[in-house]
Amino acid sequence: MRLLDELERLAAAEQSLFRAQLLREDAARLRRLQEIARTAPDAAAFGRDGARIGWTQGDARTNELSGPLQRLLEEVYAFERGKRDAGQEARIVESWNELHRLRMERLVGCLSSPVPRPSG
Repeated sequence: MRLLDELERLAAAEQSLFRAQLLREDAARLRRLQEIARTAPDAAAFGRDGARIGWTQGDARTNELSGPLQRLLEEVYAFERGKRDAGQEARIVESWNELHRLRMERLVGCLSSPVPRPSG
């Protein structure tokens, strides 16, 4: 999968330790999706298992990613099960980009929330 190759290439060249770690984690998630797609008995099992591989911390907020995540899972499942067509890889990247944007918005939102200060 070209997306996986690109994430691994970017991680190897990334100067920021934080960003490199995020890229490695994302590449690991895609490898895990490939494995699940190859072994899942059907698309429903793949969707259920693929949605709970740590898209958010402890998958506590993964439900907030359901639309873009579902599209990515559908594309990866089709790709790994050999239902490929000329636009498959492009749709995987498009789905990934949408999911990644939403995940980063959630991550940044969590990190930027004000910290309560003790009164008094």
